[in-house]
Amino acid sequence: MIVLFTDYGIHDPYVGQLKARLAIEAPTQLVVDLLHAAPDFNAHAGAHLLAAFASTFPPGSVFVAVVDPGVGTARQGVVVMADGRWFVAPDNGLTSVLVARHADSKVWRIDWLPETVSSTFHGRDVFAVIAAEIARGEFPTSKLSARESLEVVFDAGELARVIYIDHFGNAFTGIRAQGLPVTSRAIVNHHEFSHAATFGLCDKGKGFWFSNSIGLLELAVNRGHAASQFGLVLGSAVQVLRPH
Repeated sequence: MIVLFTDYGIHDPYVGQLKARLAIEAPTQLVVDLLHAAPDFNAHAGAHLLAAFASTFPPGSVFVAVVDPGVGTARQGVVVMADGRWFVAPDNGLTSVLVARHADSKVWRIDWLPETVSSTFHGRDVFAVIAAEIARGEFPTSKLSARESLEVVFDAGELARVIYIDHFGNAFTGIRAQGLPVTSRAIVNHHEFSHAATFGLCDKGKGFWFSNSIGLLELAVNRGHAASQFGLVLGSAVQVLRPH
């Protein structure tokens, strides 16, 4: 299985071009579109999203992860193995949260470029090819070199900010909800969110926080748009107040 995680959007041709290359290089592989609306240019938010989503896919999955504002510059590409899954990505911090959270992680630098390569589309011309070889069971040893660590590393602790807003207006944060007491309160933009397990347990129009399907603290409104109602944007700071 090859899993796509990008900031390419769905209204432009880039996802189609990426999938066409994968169809050529790995025609028997299932290709899953996980997310093409990762926050634009924001590898830090993307790193926390990718780390949260990864465990929902089976071991052996190969992720093509592209949030890459430095494409075509001196930044390197990497292959990462973490928790039994593979990640092909730019070395800009996008895989660093995964690496930090899994003791079995291994890192390789991509030393290869094809003869014909777009300086602005390494997702298609480099990462897709490497991912396809791994998915086919043909680890591209000649194109990689082992490394002790990544070049760019983000803090793997909780990211107390809004990192993604879905089309319902629900706001994912970079805070893992496991272990948070349900009596905790989340404060954003001077608004207070108490806990509810799910939407229907709140009154219509009421804001709340919950542990979402990938284990992150999420802010929402029952049958409403939390981002609009509370002025939430990517990067909004989130404070969690635990009970004394």
